[in-house]
Amino acid sequence: MTILEASTEMLARSTTTTTVGWIGYIIIGALAGWIAGKIVKGKGSGILLNIVTGVVGALLGGWLLSFAFDTASGGWWFTFFTAIFGSVILLWLLSFVTGKKG
Repeated sequence: MTILEASTEMLARSTTTTTVGWIGYIIIGALAGWIAGKIVKGKGSGILLNIVTGVVGALLGGWLLSFAFDTASGGWWFTFFTAIFGSVILLWLLSFVTGKKG
């Protein structure tokens, strides 16, 4: 596989959309960010930071899971669990980089 083919495939994976929509992403992001905060830190981080964590986590989780699953065909539940998965990884990476546990 050439570099161009690999980058095209990576771009295609990162731009696939689900059937959830933007409002759904915000709702799922808020819940996923709060749950991930409870899992990693034992508490949430406030509504705005929970939404940001959840949406960025959903993008990260969707990108990671796209190597094993067809993430674009997932609905609300798949997107929700993907967002939690990605948010936990995101918070864990941030705590690893910053050295903070909570």
